[in-house]
Amino acid sequence: MDNKNTLISSFGKWVSPINIQKLSEQVKELKQDYYTKKMTTEAYIKFLLVAQLLEFKSLEEMSDALVDEDLQKALGFESISASQLSRKNNQINPLILANLFLDLVWKIQRYHYKNGKNMPLKI
Repeated sequence: MDNKNTLISSFGKWVSPINIQKLSEQVKELKQDYYTKKMTTEAYIKFLLVAQLLEFKSLEEMSDALVDEDLQKALGFESISASQLSRKNNQINPLILANLFLDLVWKIQRYHYKNGKNMPLKI
């Protein structure tokens, strides 16, 4: 349980490389959150990161994790059902995730280049 609380309290640092403004502009341009009432694309992406870090194995496990108030605060919403998560998975425009990925890869490469390391990125 301590590891989970450490993760949640450190979460802001872990998502800081994400260019939220660029993400928001793309979400707006693609009208991704046009009918969204509960889970924005930004919150969805953050939740996916938490799910990966905590090694959740199902949408149900992700949904159940939201009883934690610290996690609710970090993500900006209180609860979501597994079926709502499934719908969001199906509705997300893959272009948003691809651009986010490419932006992060570029930042990693730039960081290594500035530090004199010409290291290949292995994924």
